[in-house]
Amino acid sequence: MVKYATISCVGEWFNVDPEAIIAQALQTGGGPNVSDAYTINGLPGPLYNCSSRDTFKLKVQPGKWYLLRLINAALNDELFFSIANHTLTIVDVDASYVKPFDTDVVLVTPGQTTNVLLHAKPDEGCQPATHLMLARPYATSRPGTYDNTTVAAVLEYSPSGQIKSRPLFRPTLPVFNDTSFAANYSAKHRSLASSEYPANVPRRIDRPFFFAVGLGTTPCPTHQGCNGPTNDTKFSASMNNVSFNMPTTALLKAHYDGNTAGVYTADFPAMPTQPFNYTGTPPNNTNVSNGTKVAVLPYNASVEVVLQDTSIQGAESHPLHLHGFDFFVVGQGVGNYNASMHPAGFNLLDPVQRNTVGVPAGGWVAIRFYADNPGVWFMHCHLEVHTSWGLKMAWVVNDGPLPDQKLMPPPSDLPKC
Repeated sequence: MVKYATISCVGEWFNVDPEAIIAQALQTGGGPNVSDAYTINGLPGPLYNCSSRDTFKLKVQPGKWYLLRLINAALNDELFFSIANHTLTIVDVDASYVKPFDTDVVLVTPGQTTNVLLHAKPDEGCQPATHLMLARPYATSRPGTYDNTTVAAVLEYSPSGQIKSRPLFRPTLPVFNDTSFAANYSAKHRSLASSEYPANVPRRIDRPFFFAVGLGTTPCPTHQGCNGPTNDTKFSASMNNVSFNMPTTALLKAHYDGNTAGVYTADFPAMPTQPFNYTGTPPNNTNVSNGTKVAVLPYNASVEVVLQDTSIQGAESHPLHLHGFDFFVVGQGVGNYNASMHPAGFNLLDPVQRNTVGVPAGGWVAIRFYADNPGVWFMHCHLEVHTSWGLKMAWVVNDGPLPDQKLMPPPSDLPKC
């Protein structure tokens, strides 16, 4: 019998109001102050000062199986997670089953979920021991721009007792910028692709897109107080040279009412407006513009999006999340995507199905999905600072011909802005 336990792996703790942190970052154009600690299930654990009593403990019984739901609730950091002396079996990611595989370390990006099976050791009842559960960042950005600390919780075997009276084991985590581990770990994920759980991967593509995603700069509006590469610029983030402006009218309302004038334009570029060597020497002018642009899709169109990281302000991993859809991750690689070569190696048999995918630092990832959910859907980086800087866009999926393929009207009690 499998028992169930939930681990929120991991949150972030700030000693000040997080809203004040992001407000200051947006005003100056610099990065936000990093968190003061990470937490597991809301508790920082024994590795931080004065917090040993605030430690999450997962008590297990020898020989039993446990299902752990790992959730990265951090704002700005991808995270490695491991339990000392225990192997974890991955069975589900983002609420989709995968072919089970074993690993000592799990990588979870912000907003991602991973279900793992944990088999408690059968002999621990005779020799009680305490095993630390650790999490720390996987970070490809510059040092100082992320919280480089480690959070600990405790996996404790029955019978209970004082931690200091037992052997204490600590896992080994990859180094903070281990891109090879990240790539190999991601490549192990495969969907079940069975008759009961088919992988309905689009084989023919109606709408291909290529998105260059990354950091850049835009002119500072006040020319004062900016903290970008120069005094008159501020950091920004963009897809295809467009840094997204949040509208004052909801995109979905404008679409439903058919009154989009002044709210958004339906001209989000399918390719970068200024192509360049994406992972090589960046251009002097990043040509980033601000706008509220969407890409419009007909109902049930088959869509492919290649997400290409860029080296502007440094190559960096970006966990991209799509609202309203799951997608299949059909390929990934390092360097620049080659449209004439790389599709031949795509996995169209059993690619993993997700709603959030990490765009490799200095690399690319290809996803496919059917646009079968009418409405307006954001696609954005799950690093909060990058989303705030404009690394997002929106898809408008038009209605289909049948009654159940049309956008429903808003509820009568929908609050007004």
